[in-house]
Amino acid sequence: MSLHHNIEKHFTKLFWLILVCSGLLSLNYAANQILTGDQTQMLLKGYLGAYQGNWLSYGNAASVVGNVPGSLSTYIVGLPLLLWDSPWAPMLLLIAFRLISFLLFDSVLKQCFSPTVRLCFAILYLLNPWFLYDSLIYNPAYLCLFAAMHCWSAFKLSQQRSWFYSFINVLAIGLAMQLHYSWPILAVISLYLFYRKQVQVNWWGVTLGVIVIAASLVPYIIELQANPAIQGQQSDRYIGWGGIHVYPVLKSALYWLRYSSMLFSNRIITDAEFLWLSNTDWLNTAVSYLWQALLYLLGGLSLIVTWGINRRVWRKIKPHWRSNQALHLKPADWLLHYAFAALLGIVVSAILSPIIFSYWHLIITFGFALFPVLYQAERWQRQKPARLANIMLWVGGYFLMVNLVASHDSNKYSYQQSYQQQVAEYLKQQQLRPSQHKAD
Repeated sequence: MSLHHNIEKHFTKLFWLILVCSGLLSLNYAANQILTGDQTQMLLKGYLGAYQGNWLSYGNAASVVGNVPGSLSTYIVGLPLLLWDSPWAPMLLLIAFRLISFLLFDSVLKQCFSPTVRLCFAILYLLNPWFLYDSLIYNPAYLCLFAAMHCWSAFKLSQQRSWFYSFINVLAIGLAMQLHYSWPILAVISLYLFYRKQVQVNWWGVTLGVIVIAASLVPYIIELQANPAIQGQQSDRYIGWGGIHVYPVLKSALYWLRYSSMLFSNRIITDAEFLWLSNTDWLNTAVSYLWQALLYLLGGLSLIVTWGINRRVWRKIKPHWRSNQALHLKPADWLLHYAFAALLGIVVSAILSPIIFSYWHLIITFGFALFPVLYQAERWQRQKPARLANIMLWVGGYFLMVNLVASHDSNKYSYQQSYQQQVAEYLKQQQLRPSQHKAD
């Protein structure tokens, strides 16, 4: 029996195998994460809440624009610690959130694509180094859940008017806002879909969502009045700086293509030293250069492929952009409009931003960037299923190889580091201990 027939026959087993494999790789990444300011900001807030009952009303500090508003980043670390006093408690919650994000995306994709293409998405999403490299305690790592919530609720609203899905859509934007300043991308998507009449909005649900988010920000507003320092710092940058300088917009748009390619973050490609390989310096250096050459070569070639795929699918939906008529789209075509709206959100955010974006600033769009590739994969599944099956096999194997190296030897991860031990040392430095009542 051919490979593509075996994939179709054993779909369920392969689906859960990929899910479990992704979870294990996430644990491996998490155990080896190198603790930096990104993680310690969130850990400090969580432990202050769990140990001292001091639940801070603001999140991590961001470049120029100050601390992210809201208490969400405090609670998603602190509440798990109340249930289990271990650094692994918030880490396991994060991994669960990220796996749930996949299941939400998959619930949409099963109505759009064949089972084989769903497996293709499982590989491209769950095993992707772009995804797994964020398996550490810092705020962008949580964004995939709210991106999936937004896409899932918007898809439901394309089929029916519902106060619940309208509420979830607004809630996803508001919760993302409490973690990272990339939340306007989700807002642009919702506005575009509403303008193009691709969602049926229930205004009671929207109003409830706005009220809930506004109420959750009341402690932050009170804190802001007492502590203006969390609002930001003086800078010569301004809203619209990115649009004036152009380069930030072009760089941001390029990330859209990179997320669906194998041209990963330079932190994965260039920072592997291979010191564990041998005691011979020249051999480690040679392997390091070969590693970089391989990843840049395959990454560059895949970037060309994703550029071609995006051009093809954009041509398909381009006539819809200029149409003033109501669009009655198939589910897969609706996803392409959603993807276009996400790209539009990236461009708008880059124009307005006072900083030049790096990959983590836009990682909220990672799942959306895969939609054009899936659309093309469905076409291959109909015309050349054997080729698609072989591509899936090779891509999955390549992802596993990259992940095994990156999780042990890269900018953010090292086999010589222990996440739990680093957290214990950090808590000792900060003199953070459970309250006497809790210890008793």
